[in-house]
Amino acid sequence: MNLRTSKQWFAWASTHRFLRWSRTIFLVAGILALGYSGLIILDSKIYQAIQIRHFQNELGSTKPLVGNAVSAAYTPTALAQGVALGRIDIARLGVSAMIMEGTDDRTLDRAVGHIRGTPMLGTNGNTAIAGHRDTFFRPLRNIRHNDEIIVSTLRASTRYLVDSTQVVAPDDIQVLNNSGSTTLTLVTCYPFYFLGAAPKRFIVRAHKEPG
Repeated sequence: MNLRTSKQWFAWASTHRFLRWSRTIFLVAGILALGYSGLIILDSKIYQAIQIRHFQNELGSTKPLVGNAVSAAYTPTALAQGVALGRIDIARLGVSAMIMEGTDDRTLDRAVGHIRGTPMLGTNGNTAIAGHRDTFFRPLRNIRHNDEIIVSTLRASTRYLVDSTQVVAPDDIQVLNNSGSTTLTLVTCYPFYFLGAAPKRFIVRAHKEPG
């Protein structure tokens, strides 16, 4: 083997080792990422199952007052981050998820979150709830005008009908502005299938069903 051939062989061997180690590193990284995602999904499912069962048991002993206002003591300032508040159901879309107080990452990994500073569930004003577009709120991409949304707590069950949807910038907080009537605003990221941090927000606005 002459010098030139020897250099070519060593260059090939080095490249081959680099590619082999790169494949191994990417494979391990992929497995770890899938494992982490799987743990988050598993934790979410376990949390939802436990909280829904607890909620249903509590409902069995406390009859909700349909459409009635929640007591004054039941306010956002009285609730800690991550406290379970109730449940949201959108039957046509198959959405059923527990609602927790707050919108930190831990909360939204396990449930949908009541946006702090907006009126409490079922009370007068514009109540806002946020959820991830790739988990609980993914079906919102198919929501329609007049779809029924039910927000249930131990104190009340409030029915809303969808009025409109819109896409806004992340810093457009006008969608959270209060109103003189009982309304509901759902917030999730947009586009729904965007990879990474989505650049927009998808907004669903609904009003309380009369009666």
